[in-house]
Amino acid sequence: MKTLDRYVGQQLLLTTAVAVGVLSVVLVLGNVFKQLLELLINHNAPPEFIFTFISYILPFSMTFTVPWGFLTAVLLVFGRMSAEHEITALRASGVSIARICLTVFAVAGLCVAACLWINVEVAPKAQARMKQALYDLATKRPLAMFDSDKVIDTFPGHKIYIGRSDGDQLHNLLVYELNPEGDPIKVIFAKRGILHPDVARKRLLLDLFEARYEQREDSAPQSLSRIRQGITMQKSTLPISLEELYERSKKGRALSSLTIGELKSRLESDPASERSAQERAGDQSELRMEMNRRFSFALASLALGLIAIPLAISAQRKETAVGFLLSLVVAFVYFFMTIMVQWVKRKPEWHPEYLVWIPNLVFLSLGIFLFRRLVRR
Repeated sequence: MKTLDRYVGQQLLLTTAVAVGVLSVVLVLGNVFKQLLELLINHNAPPEFIFTFISYILPFSMTFTVPWGFLTAVLLVFGRMSAEHEITALRASGVSIARICLTVFAVAGLCVAACLWINVEVAPKAQARMKQALYDLATKRPLAMFDSDKVIDTFPGHKIYIGRSDGDQLHNLLVYELNPEGDPIKVIFAKRGILHPDVARKRLLLDLFEARYEQREDSAPQSLSRIRQGITMQKSTLPISLEELYERSKKGRALSSLTIGELKSRLESDPASERSAQERAGDQSELRMEMNRRFSFALASLALGLIAIPLAISAQRKETAVGFLLSLVVAFVYFFMTIMVQWVKRKPEWHPEYLVWIPNLVFLSLGIFLFRRLVRR
């Protein structure tokens, strides 16, 4: 029996590792090209920033790839064992299906533990640090944020257009200073500019040369008749706050970037505010759903693995393409059911914190039914 456990276990662990690696690369590259394409191509972001971003997004992708990879591994390993009649030989030798699959449940337990750790602690912290990376880029290499013929709206309170950049020299600048409502209160035209960081004060300094200003009325920024024109300066310095960018990033953190402790703290310390009772109830419903989703999603490896065993043995196909196709179909159904719950996350009357458990209940129930029928065959 130890030989059987070692044989099945080694194949499962190796195939799971390969599948998780392949799926993670696909998902990570997808996120990189989605979120960093402009920085990579247009802004010449430094390589260390790219690698840092990948290292932060990898844990978040593993919340999906670990259960999906384990599902793929079970389908491939048991599909091959069934096609080559190894399962038939073992059963003829008196080894039951339950005993053959004992190693599967052990590996599934390891995957569940790993996913729980990733979902609860690792992925949220990594996602929060990923947002910090943009602030670090603006501080350490601000010119990477600016490129020719582009409008930069990364910095709160400013929109900046650069006609042409040449090294640290910026040409034909158009700078809008915005009020909290997003209306322009000052417009600056400059023939040339030089950008450099002021790390001590957490800001960027944009030196403008041959600049012309248009000042608008604070009380009526949209009124063109109140624009004061003709203000010119040979040189002036425009400070751009990075601390405001950092604080906005912190306040705008998504729930997926909060640890369980932070979610509990936010749920328990939700004071009465200007928000309506309906908005507060929606926020609390979303918080509870996110907490339950973390734990529910950790069980995905067990639910998917259990349903994969009878599917693989019944299919009796050892082709890798068939295994991947089956895993794609099963994973799509599971993840689609999970995503559907997101549509009602702000509707407390639907109890989304309980609905997130439905995919696991459905797949575990179906898996148990198919597994028991396989055992009795």
